[in-house]
Amino acid sequence: MMIDTIKGEVRQNLGKNCVFRFHGGRNQIDEFEGMITHLYPAVFTILTKDDVVKTFSYSDILIQSLEIL
Repeated sequence: MMIDTIKGEVRQNLGKNCVFRFHGGRNQIDEFEGMITHLYPAVFTILTKDDVVKTFSYSDILIQSLEIL
């Protein structure tokens, strides 16, 4: 999967409520609901249901650390 394809997928989900799964280090998995709020050239932001802003890079999806379910 190419970065441009990933950016297109993220752009399609802009402003929609989605479920995300983040695979952290040492087998830690964080699943949360939120909305993609802002797109930048290298990163995008997600506002969670708990009003926490999380920032991820498009490469997080490329290396499968972050999944949009």
